[in-house]
Amino acid sequence: QVQVVESGGGLVQAGGSLRLSCVASGGTFSMYAVGWLRQAPGQERVFVARTSGSGDMTYYEDSVKGRFTISRDNAKNTVYLQMNSLKPEDTAVYYCAGHASLRMLLRGTYDFWGQGTQVTVSS
Repeated sequence: QVQVVESGGGLVQAGGSLRLSCVASGGTFSMYAVGWLRQAPGQERVFVARTSGSGDMTYYEDSVKGRFTISRDNAKNTVYLQMNSLKPEDTAVYYCAGHASLRMLLRGTYDFWGQGTQVTVSS
């Protein structure tokens, strides 16, 4: 069973940048499609970025396109989310999650996830 731990969150001013990391253990990481979800207070958890097992395919939610970049280093069992030009509305808890099937992940289904890391963007 894959387990993941997120890190890299924090407090940043609007326009700033953060890089989140998701380190996995317990499985062959390259076999899993992985994504980043976020959940703001009072809102549902939504995917903002997803990538295939090899990292050659990436998908973004419209509000983060051109600002966020998902990437992975399978040799390090790590997925990253580079977040630039941050806005106050990006404030949320960010979770790393994955599934063995990219198609299932794109449908919003995941079978492992982490505890999350808080990102707060001040105006």
